[in-house]
Amino acid sequence: MAHTNEITFLGFAFSGTKIRWSNNAFIRFKQRIKELTGRSWGVSMAYRLFKLAEYLRGWMGYYGISELYRPIPEIDQWLRRGIHMCSWKQWRYRRTKVRELTRLGTFLRIAISVGLSRTGSWRLSRTVATQSGMTNQWLRGQGLLCLKDLWVTIHYPATAR
Repeated sequence: MAHTNEITFLGFAFSGTKIRWSNNAFIRFKQRIKELTGRSWGVSMAYRLFKLAEYLRGWMGYYGISELYRPIPEIDQWLRRGIHMCSWKQWRYRRTKVRELTRLGTFLRIAISVGLSRTGSWRLSRTVATQSGMTNQWLRGQGLLCLKDLWVTIHYPATAR
């Protein structure tokens, strides 16, 4: 015998009258996201985004009944930053980085300063140049799903887009 606050069942934990995913399930989720957005996974960006979307849809389809929203925006931001990092790593050469950033709408001067930087791809994935070029709309057009939108669609189907 145990209180419902102390047990997990099928990846869910119960907190009073609320249902949420368990800590172990959330840790496994973050590990899988890290694998799918890893820099050294040598696949095309389209395949990476396809597999990521497939996993996110499945995870939210199962754990979407959870009433816990607090970590969703943080994970969504972390996910976008991982995709920025993958693009940055995939562009590889300085000239390519500058060309791609300017093609995406970043000012040339900012693109050059970031493109010539020797800072690592994780740090550069959060710069103004990267975020002004690789906007959320651009990422959505590439096929990246927004976790916040998936959660809202599940919990408030009438207001979903």
